[in-house]
Amino acid sequence: MRSTTAPPVPPPPKPPPPRPKTIPAGVTIGGLLVGGLSPARATTEVRAFFARPVPIRISATSRLLAAPKALGAAAYVGDAVKRARISRAGAKVPLKVAAPLPAIARYVSRLALRFDRARVDSRLLLRGSAPFVTASQTGRELQQEPLRRALFRSLKTHARTPVAARLAEQAAAVSRNSIGDVIVIRRSANKLVLYDGMKPRRTFGVATGQPRYPTPLGNFQIVVKWRNPWWYPPASDWAKDAKPIPPGPGNPLGTRWMGISSPAVGIHGTPDAASIGYSASHGCIRMLVSEAEWLFEQVEIGTPVFIVP
Repeated sequence: MRSTTAPPVPPPPKPPPPRPKTIPAGVTIGGLLVGGLSPARATTEVRAFFARPVPIRISATSRLLAAPKALGAAAYVGDAVKRARISRAGAKVPLKVAAPLPAIARYVSRLALRFDRARVDSRLLLRGSAPFVTASQTGRELQQEPLRRALFRSLKTHARTPVAARLAEQAAAVSRNSIGDVIVIRRSANKLVLYDGMKPRRTFGVATGQPRYPTPLGNFQIVVKWRNPWWYPPASDWAKDAKPIPPGPGNPLGTRWMGISSPAVGIHGTPDAASIGYSASHGCIRMLVSEAEWLFEQVEIGTPVFIVP
């Protein structure tokens, strides 16, 4: 007779060993030792480790702290802790970081708005009847690209050593020292003063325009310089029927002509030395021939000329 006895039932499989309650000894996440910590404690520690701000040194006396969150960065802490739990003792688990460059660039651009300073050039003004030159100011510009790279590297490597922000200086194009010569003509006093910036160099007696042909008032500059000029009659009633006069002793312009940016008006020598000190010209500024020759060698095209009452 056939036996109906059932075969023996195999024993149930052994349950897997319980997951350790702490991370194996010596394990690090992103360089931070988490071995021996519970996963919850390790998560807290790693988050705090990543959240440390990046120090930014603007100058010897100015520093900032840039939080990773402000830079748009985030760390994959949960994934790193999971890997650490199943790693062998002493393992080095990386802490992956998302550090979007556009967000870092926006942060750096905001810093530039805060620390950049436009350069300010000196300006030449007239105060009373003397030139005045405003103070210049050196500009500065944050070098954004090197700072973006340094912040990105700090976030990715978890380094929190100070990052230097470089401010490039921008020298003013015009300063008090670079203004150079300035001419001021005081019409009522029939005086011409040559200044070096704001410092008087030399004063000359001159002849300015008659009441009928006044020397124009305003701000001008020298636009042309001629040695031994020809005199050509201007389109004015007093020069009607006059003929051009070549260089020589009888030339009404003397030996030098410094034309200014007012039509047909200039500073020149004159053979009529007796007119100096009077309102005797037809609008130009007359000088003694030797003094006009000296001034001609000092000034350049572009030299400012102020003519005041």
